[in-house]
Amino acid sequence: MGTAGGGGGALRLPGLHGYAAEFSPYWPGRVACAAAQYYGIAGCGTLAVLEQNETGIVLLRSFDWNDGLFDVTWSENNEHVLITSSGDGSLQIWDTAKTRGPLQVYKEHTQEAYSVDWSQTRGEQLVVSGSWDQTAKLWDPAVGKSLRTFKGHEGVIYSTIWSPHIPGCFASASGDQTLRVWDVKAPGVKLVIPAHQAEILSCDWCKYDENLLVTGAVDCSLKGWDLRNIRQPVFVLLGHTYAIRRVKFSPFHATLLASCSYDFTVRFWDFSKPNPLLETVEHHTEFTCGLDLSLHNRGQVVDCAWDELIKIYTPSCLAVPV
Repeated sequence: MGTAGGGGGALRLPGLHGYAAEFSPYWPGRVACAAAQYYGIAGCGTLAVLEQNETGIVLLRSFDWNDGLFDVTWSENNEHVLITSSGDGSLQIWDTAKTRGPLQVYKEHTQEAYSVDWSQTRGEQLVVSGSWDQTAKLWDPAVGKSLRTFKGHEGVIYSTIWSPHIPGCFASASGDQTLRVWDVKAPGVKLVIPAHQAEILSCDWCKYDENLLVTGAVDCSLKGWDLRNIRQPVFVLLGHTYAIRRVKFSPFHATLLASCSYDFTVRFWDFSKPNPLLETVEHHTEFTCGLDLSLHNRGQVVDCAWDELIKIYTPSCLAVPV
């Protein structure tokens, strides 16, 4: 255990509690952070755009919204555009090349919009959002209203993530203890996996296997799911001591993933190994909510927490080839 070092830095956002952090797919070292005042219970939200340079992390731009911001996703067709999701149920489209407020606001969800993700598959510009109103919604950012609403979850939706392999396919994780897989062209739900006996706060797709997903839940466990056989998980990773808030597969290693938790830690795992826990990073003093792995700088990680800190670093387990 210990603090992580290597090629990074930290930036404090005074009075703001970090919910999500995402590396830009275009600019190495550029990060967006969605944050909220008063732990997201009340107050406003801020989208912070940061950049790492030789001296550390600098704040490039910040944009304020009148409710907490819970998630952020970068555009896949314009390096300056981002979308955030908010406690008031709305999505905001921002242009970092402009200093003013959002380009557009989409207000359809009737409760907190807790997740938003821009599809990475070429040839489609689609965004999916997930809400505490128990629905997911499909958006084309060029169209002013949602294209479709997905109903079926019986609890709040915490996470909605596009498949990096299958066009028009996304997964959702919910407080109803299920992981669901959807096809935007098909009616109803494609697959329902009773993944945990607890609320599921996060899910992600493996970047190297189109059939593999991971879930992270309030039961402190991570579970891997092969969509071809969902009767039991293909792996279970134990070690966190409080709810797992976010999980991300590595963009560089088929069997490596990272998770962050309300136990204040970030953990790195290789599920192919007999002892899968590679490293525990303990450098926050509050709930750690945001986590991402860089596509540009191999091994580089960003995280953010309710202690007002955003950190960019390379954990020692990723500093050497795994």
